[in-house]
Amino acid sequence: MIDMSAPMSNLPELEPKSVTNPPVATIASLAAHVGDTVTLRGWLYNIRSSGKLLFPSFRDGTGTIQGIVPKAAVSEEVFERVKSLTQESSIIVTGRVRADARAPSGFELDVENLEIVQLVPESAPYPITPKEHGTDFLMEHRHLWVRTPRQSSILRIRATIMRAAQEYFDTNGFVRTDPPILTPAACEGTSTLFELDYFGDPAFLTQSGQLYMEATALALGKVYSFGPTFRAEKSKTRRHLTEFWMIEPEVAFMDLEGDMDLAEAFLIHIVSRVLELHRADLNVIGRDIAKLEAVIAPSNQSVILSEATAGSESKDPDASKPSDTAQSLSAAKVEGAEGASAARSAFPRLSYDEAHAMLESAFKDGKLEAPHIYGDDLGSPDETYLSSQFDKPVMIHRYPAASKAFYMQPDPLDPTKALCVDVLAPEGYGEIIGGSQRVDSYDLLKARILEHGLPLSAFEWYLDLRRYGSVPHSGFGMGIERAVAWICGLDHVRETIPFARTLNRIYP
Repeated sequence: MIDMSAPMSNLPELEPKSVTNPPVATIASLAAHVGDTVTLRGWLYNIRSSGKLLFPSFRDGTGTIQGIVPKAAVSEEVFERVKSLTQESSIIVTGRVRADARAPSGFELDVENLEIVQLVPESAPYPITPKEHGTDFLMEHRHLWVRTPRQSSILRIRATIMRAAQEYFDTNGFVRTDPPILTPAACEGTSTLFELDYFGDPAFLTQSGQLYMEATALALGKVYSFGPTFRAEKSKTRRHLTEFWMIEPEVAFMDLEGDMDLAEAFLIHIVSRVLELHRADLNVIGRDIAKLEAVIAPSNQSVILSEATAGSESKDPDASKPSDTAQSLSAAKVEGAEGASAARSAFPRLSYDEAHAMLESAFKDGKLEAPHIYGDDLGSPDETYLSSQFDKPVMIHRYPAASKAFYMQPDPLDPTKALCVDVLAPEGYGEIIGGSQRVDSYDLLKARILEHGLPLSAFEWYLDLRRYGSVPHSGFGMGIERAVAWICGLDHVRETIPFARTLNRIYP
C-alpha cells in the first residue's frame, strides 16, 4: 500500500501501462510483421466487393497491399465506412498481416478498423481511374499520375540509382564539388543553351558542369558533381528532356582507358544495387530482370567483339586494338575505378570504325533505313541498332575528332580521332554516358576554342588550368533519366523524372 502522506520523491516507481495501440508500419516492412496487427497510413487505391466481402487496396508510398473485410468479422460501422471509400481517400487502417503467396505483394491485411482522414467526394471523383488514359491526359495530371503503382515504383528505383551513383564515388575517394548552374560560356556552343540576362550581361543555364569539374579535379584529384542541367534542343524524341540530372566525375592523371574502366565499374555498381533492393518494383513495372542480371554477369569480351564484328572490315586496321595513348599513364589506367577489375563484366568496346562497319553491314542487310555517313556522329537509329546487338552496355570510342567537342584530346596515334567514349545501354536504349580524355596542352586548347568560334575571353579561366600544372585528365557524364529509362525498361524518358520538362511541356 502506498503511503500518500509520504513525500512525492519517496514514492515507489509505478510500472508504465502497457501500450495496446498496434505499431505503425509501412507496406514495405510487412514481412517483419506477419501474424501481427499493425496500423498503416495511406490512401485507397482501389476497391471491389463480392456481396458481404470487401477487397480494398491500400497504398502508402512504399507499396500496395490488398485488404480483406468480411462483414461478419468487423462492426457494421467499420464495414460501411470501408464500403463508402472513394479512390484516393486518405485513411488510417488497422489489421492483421497475413502472408499469401497469391497476393501481388506476398501479403494481405485482414482489416479490423479503419479511420477516414479525408473522403474524396463522389461529386468530384479522382480523375485518374484504373481504366486506360491517353499520354497527354496523364502528363497534364502528372501530379496525380505519380501515385499509381507503376510510376511510384519508377521513382523509387530512380532514387536508388541516384543514391548508388553517389555511393560509388563517395566510397572510392571522390570529393563532391558543385559547379555553378549559371555560366558565362557554353561547354559545347550556345545553340542548345537557355540564355538569360544576368544583370545586363548574357549568361546561360548550364548544359554540363564538366569544365568546372576539371578545375576542382586539379585541386582535389578525384571529384564529381551531381545536379540539374539544361539543353535547349528543339527535340521531341523519346530520349530528350530540356531539364535533367547529370552526374559527372573527373579524375586527374587518368586516360581514356581508365575512364572506360571507371564507367564500367560505376554502372555495374548501380545495376547491382537496383537488383538488390527493387525486384518487387521491377516486377510491378514489368521489367525483364534477367536482362539486368546479364549486365553484371562475367563474360568474355573478346568473344563478344569477335561475334559482333565478324565479316566487317574496319577502315582502320588497328582501331580494334587497345590504344596505348600515353605510355607514361599506364600505371594510372584504372585510377579512380577501384574495384573495377574484380567487378568487371567485360562491357564490349568498339572503335568508331568498327561501329561504322557494323552499321554499313546492317544497312546492306535492310536492318537500317538510312546509311551511316562515315565521320558523322551516331544518330539515334544508329545507337539503337548498335546497343540492341549486345546484352551489356557497349562502349564506342575514338570518334572522328571533327565531330566532337573542342576539349577532347586527339589520339596521338591518329590525331583525326578523339580520345572519347559513348556508352550505349543494351536493348536499343542508346547513349547513357559520354566521356573523354581532355586536352591538356595550352596551345592546342586555345587553337580548338578559336576553331569552334567560341569567345576566347570567356575561357581564360579554363586556359589557366593548362597554364599552371596541367596534367592528363578524363571524365564523363551520365544523365540520370536515360539510365532510369534503360534500367526500368521504359519507352519514354518522360516517365523517369517526377515532372518532365520537354519542348512543349512546362506544366504542371
